[in-house]
This record gives sequence, structure tokens and C-alpha cells, in this order.
Amino acid sequence: MSQAAPPRILIISHDVVGQRMAGTGIRAWQIARALARLGDLTLIAPGAIDLAPDGFRAGGYTWGDAATLARWLAAADLVVANGFVLEAHPELATIAQPLALDLYDPVLLENLELLRAAPAEVTAQSPESIGFFMTAVRRMAEGLPPVGEVTPAIQAAADYYGTLLTFSRIALLVACAALALFCVNAALRNVQREFRARNVVERWCTLALWLAAGISVATTAGIVFSVLFESIRFFGKVPITEFLFGLQWSPQTALRADQVGSSGAFGAVPLFAGTLLITFIAMLVAGPIGMFSAIYLSQYASPAFRGLAKPVLEILAGIPTVVYGFFATLTVAPAIRGVGESVGLDVSSESALAAGLVMGIMIIPFVSSLADDAISAVPVALRDASYGLGATRAETIGQVLIPAALPGIIAGFLLAISRAVGETMIVVMAAGLAANLTANPLQAVTTVTVQIVTLLVGDQEFDSAKTLSAFALGLVLFLATLCLNIVALYVMKTYREKYD
Repeated sequence: MSQAAPPRILIISHDVVGQRMAGTGIRAWQIARALARLGDLTLIAPGAIDLAPDGFRAGGYTWGDAATLARWLAAADLVVANGFVLEAHPELATIAQPLALDLYDPVLLENLELLRAAPAEVTAQSPESIGFFMTAVRRMAEGLPPVGEVTPAIQAAADYYGTLLTFSRIALLVACAALALFCVNAALRNVQREFRARNVVERWCTLALWLAAGISVATTAGIVFSVLFESIRFFGKVPITEFLFGLQWSPQTALRADQVGSSGAFGAVPLFAGTLLITFIAMLVAGPIGMFSAIYLSQYASPAFRGLAKPVLEILAGIPTVVYGFFATLTVAPAIRGVGESVGLDVSSESALAAGLVMGIMIIPFVSSLADDAISAVPVALRDASYGLGATRAETIGQVLIPAALPGIIAGFLLAISRAVGETMIVVMAAGLAANLTANPLQAVTTVTVQIVTLLVGDQEFDSAKTLSAFALGLVLFLATLCLNIVALYVMKTYREKYD
């Protein structure tokens, strides 16, 4: 018995698929990779695809030219396209093959319906004219003033589109009303003496809590596995030893054989060193200031001053980081450079010291607020017992309150460290993008998060080591944070058992 031939699938991308893939080009490439095992698949895009296909064929067509698309359609059993392709090639609405619609485009079904209802003189126009037609129809249907001349075709399509909108809104209203009536009916049927409403409500609340917890766990697992799988792809291109122990970071890889100026060095040690240096400087600022302010507000300040000073201090956490970045760039960095040059030091215009100082100011509330709350939560009996034994206020704070509040203080420091490690804007504006391996705080450095953003900004090709290195950096950052949290939990558990 002969085996049936696999279906011939044609995926049409409206965006380029190549060196500078945009979001939709990436999506088309990913869909092609996912569907390649289902049949004989071909991916086509405007212009030539200059990436090696992964389990499928690749080709090109001319945007808006039905002739160049027809030869691909003739050899396909199933066609996959989105609304942008349908706008430029309305002939797809009448092809004999099944047409799969990519619902990534939110107006896809509307475009398809309007194109099917539009007269032939509209669908035969250029893609730009069809786009103008769609815009004019939607504006008129939504009651907005029309743009340009209102032709009978536009008016008819607007009336039809308005009818569809009205029908959809009525259908939504009817569905909501039916659901409300169903719920009311179910509630009335259960209103009886034997019905234990409290038990039912508690079961539903428990189910909702389990669902929320499951969503949280599933989301975390999804993030971890997505980063892990992309990192594995990266380590298949770059050795993990080179990534973890290499001393040079220059992720500009060549996409073509004739491309020059791309070293492709993926040693992440300069990024780790820059992250640790800036975080260390920030904690040197935020740690002592935050702790001293927490001790003063909780033990020495009057209630009136505490009620005024604590909200003012916490305002620092609400200031946008771009404002801190401007402050670091326009005020702190020039001041550091001026002072350094006055004593004969070579200070870069962008330095780790400037970024660390401003970042330390930003994270002071994370240390002070949690430390203040932890110290205030220590039982009064411990404080009174210390005073009763003849200890001074300073001795009570240093030998009783702070050790008892250590779990909360550690949590505050960890939150501040995590905030410093994850900060991007201040580092970009004050420390720069140069991946220098140095311990000199007066030189420009960069961090892991800054490089992740830099690697993923713009149109990127998600099959190169350059882009995949961002996921490897994220995985290392995640593992480092996880280890830090495990150590912190161990310390917190030890001291909590001691003082509870």
C-alpha cells in the first residue's frame, strides 16, 4: 500500500528574512521551522532569503507582483499568510488551495472580509491604494472624518464594516447578558437551606489560589526553559569555556563570507567584572546610608519626623531611572572628571564610579525601608530586656536589635543588589557600552543587562551567535541570582531559628 505524499506547504512572509530580520520575519522563520516536519515546506519573502534554511526550502518574490507569486502558488497544497500579504496580494482571497491565516495580525480577519466584499476595481489597485482604502473605510465606520474623496466603493464598504461592528457589539452584549443570566439562575437554584455556601466559596477560593500559584510556576518555568534552550543553541556555536572565561567581548559576527570587521569574541568576563564593580560601588553608597537612616528613623527620630522623612526617602525609589541617568551624565560624571583631572588622574567621561554612585542613591530606599521595618518588628520584650540588663541604646541596637532583625536586613540588601544588577539605563548613560576588563572605577565599563539590551535592540537575526549570546548572558545572570538567594535563605533561616 503506497504512502501518501506529504502536503506541500507555502509560507508567505511580508517582511524580509535575513541579516536584519524584523519581528514578523522572525515569526515567519519560526513558523517554517515548526511546520517543516509536517510536509514539504517552502518559505518565501520579499527579496532573497540569505539564511540557510532549517529543514525547508527558501525563496523570494516581488512585493505586490502577482506574477512572481503565482509560480509559488501553483506548486503548493496549503498557503499560510497574514493580513499584510492579503492587502498587497488580494488574489490570495480567491485561490483554490486552503488558506491558513496567521492570527498574529489583529486586523487580519477584518482585512480579509473587506477584501472579499470590495469591488474588483479596488482589489486590482496597488498595495498603497488598498491600504488607503482600508484606512478610509475604518475611519468612516468609526465616525471619524474621512481622508480624501469618499468614493461609492468606500462608502459601501464603510456601511458594510459598520454593520459588522454593530453586529459584533450586539453579539458581545448578548453573550455577556446570557452569561449573567446563567450565573443568576445558578445562584438562585442553589439558594436553599441545605446549601453550604461557605464551603463552596472556600473551594472556589482554594482553586483560584492554586490556579494563580500554578500560573506563576508555569510562567517561571517557561522563562527558564526558553532561556535555557536558546542558551544551548548558543553553546553549540561558542564553547562554554570561551564564554565563561574569555577576556574579550566583541559579539559582531560575520553573516557573509565577504563581511569584515567582525571579530566574534564572546568572552563574558569583562561584563561580569563590570557588573560586579558597579554593584559594589552602589552598595558602598546604599548599604551604610540605608542602614544608618533605618536605625535613626526606627530608634532615634521622633514620630513626627519619621512620618515626614520616611515617605520623602522612599520617593527616591519612584524616580524614573532615565532621570537618574541624566543626573549621572550631566552632573556627577563631569564633576568626577573635573575633580580627577585637578589632582592629575585620567578619568573617562563615562565611568563606573559615576554610574555606581547614582545607582547607590537610587537603591537607598530598598535598604532603608526593609531594614527599618525589620528593626521595628523586633519584639519590644527583647529591647526592654536589654535595657533592664544595663545596656545602652547603642549596645541594644548593635547586639540585640540588628541580630534579631538580620533576616529582614539581608532581604533588603538582596533586593538592593538585585536592583543594582538589573539596572540598565543609568549604566548606559553614565558608564557606557565599552566592555573593558578593569577594576579602575574611573574607566568606562559595561554590564550584563546593558549588553543584553544592546544585542536585542533593532532588527536582529535570531539564528546567529551574536543574538543568542543575550540568552546565555541571561542564563548566567539567573543562575547567579538563584545561588545568591539560596545562600541568603540559608542565613535567614539560621538566624530566625536562633531568635524566634
